[in-house]
Amino acid sequence: MAEAIRVLVADDHPIFRDGLSMLLASVDGIEVVATAANGRAAVAEALRLRPAVVVMDVQMPELNGVEATRELVAQAPDVGIVVLTMSEDDGTVFAAIRAGARGYLVKGAEQEEIVRAITTVAAGGAVFGAPLAARIAQFFAAGPTPPAAAFPQLTAREREILDLLAAGRSNGQIAAALFLSPKTVRNNVSTVFAKLQVADRAEAIVRARDAGLGR
Repeated sequence: MAEAIRVLVADDHPIFRDGLSMLLASVDGIEVVATAANGRAAVAEALRLRPAVVVMDVQMPELNGVEATRELVAQAPDVGIVVLTMSEDDGTVFAAIRAGARGYLVKGAEQEEIVRAITTVAAGGAVFGAPLAARIAQFFAAGPTPPAAAFPQLTAREREILDLLAAGRSNGQIAAALFLSPKTVRNNVSTVFAKLQVADRAEAIVRARDAGLGR
């Protein structure tokens, strides 16, 4: 008899969390080993229990689902993450993928679709809902944008932050858009200034816009 897939459910809404846990526990071949009400608890429980899959909400207190995914992938790459959330905007989808999620479904997905995503991710695959998969394919088919090569000394994350700076976003708005902490954004902005050898935000924005960023 095949070993059950061990799953952790992380969601800050108790009714949804408990309902999903009961639903999954009723499925042959799946064992819900724990639940978590915030991102910090999700990371701690996943590191302690090492489930095959964590079903992760995005908007959670203490540590959002994207940051929790990033931490888990770094510390326990064997644990697969399936994001299950209300949001299907491109910013959230791509932030979750960049963080290392191997599945992304919108709440309201059918039970069969959720179970299929869990089993696929547990087996090492990746699953995204059909509408999201089409947008993801279109995004990657477009290839890298030319401005990214304008500042080869910057990391991908630093270029992303510079692009948002050039678009006139504040540090707080950048943090929200990329699901990063304000401190992380401040540190990255300082690093960008140093690498570009600019004195302030205004000079960095001018350099970035001249290179085609911020559009």
